[in-house]
Amino acid sequence: QVQLVESGGGLVQAGGSLRLSCAASGGTFSRYVMGWFRRAPGKEREFVAGITWSGRDRYYKDAVKGRFTVSRDDAKNTTDLQMNDLKPEDTAVYYCAADLEGFGVASDYEYDYWGPGTRVTVSS
Repeated sequence: QVQLVESGGGLVQAGGSLRLSCAASGGTFSRYVMGWFRRAPGKEREFVAGITWSGRDRYYKDAVKGRFTVSRDDAKNTTDLQMNDLKPEDTAVYYCAADLEGFGVASDYEYDYWGPGTRVTVSS
């Protein structure tokens, strides 16, 4: 059983930056593909970014490419999401998730474990 806890959310003005972090415990972190998802008010949860084992491959939603960077540190059991040039449409609750098999990095139903989320609000 893996426990995930996100941190780093908050209120930021458009054009600003935030760095989200996700700390994992209770499992072998390096065995998991890690994903970041978000749910904006009134919308479905959507994929934001994912990183495979050892950081070999990284995937991003088109709307965040060039602005967001996903990383992981297997020694610290953490994955981070650096978010730059934030836009009001990035406002959402952000979740990290862990997937053991890695068959679909962008598919939320593939993920086995989820954190409670951290709220990001971008003001215009």
